[in-house]
Amino acid sequence: MRAVVIREKALGPEHPDVATSLNDLAIVYFYQGRHAEAQPLLARALAIREKALGPDHPDVAFSLNNLGNVYLRQGHYAESEPLHMRALAIREKALGPDHPDVAYCLNGLALTFRDQGRYQEAEGLLSQALSTREAALGSDHPLTKSTREALDTLRSRE
Repeated sequence: MRAVVIREKALGPEHPDVATSLNDLAIVYFYQGRHAEAQPLLARALAIREKALGPDHPDVAFSLNNLGNVYLRQGHYAESEPLHMRALAIREKALGPDHPDVAYCLNGLALTFRDQGRYQEAEGLLSQALSTREAALGSDHPLTKSTREALDTLRSRE
């Protein structure tokens, strides 16, 4: 929290670097399972980035994806899904469909579908994310392995 306060004082409360600090703190909370505390920080980071950078900036997609992940962990699928879909659209447009950041969005949306029991849609997205990650990062990269494991787990549910 100290970094947020320092950046707010030095740069003003609406500076994109404040959003970065808010995001970083929220991610710490996320991994601690403190999703209710992470959510407002990520929402504020998103608002700052949208205002400062515009609605179609890749950093906005980053915030959308993180906020979508928090809602996913809370079981709030109606909130998670559109955030992941918007993040995916922004990244595909800005970075192209074969960029590894696009795979990150595909992965998040796939998990949202999976947790809603929409297994066929989830499998298609995970397959696409896996192909993208293998091509961009290699088959031994931790993100590629994570996507492969999610896909294998999904396929073995039957």
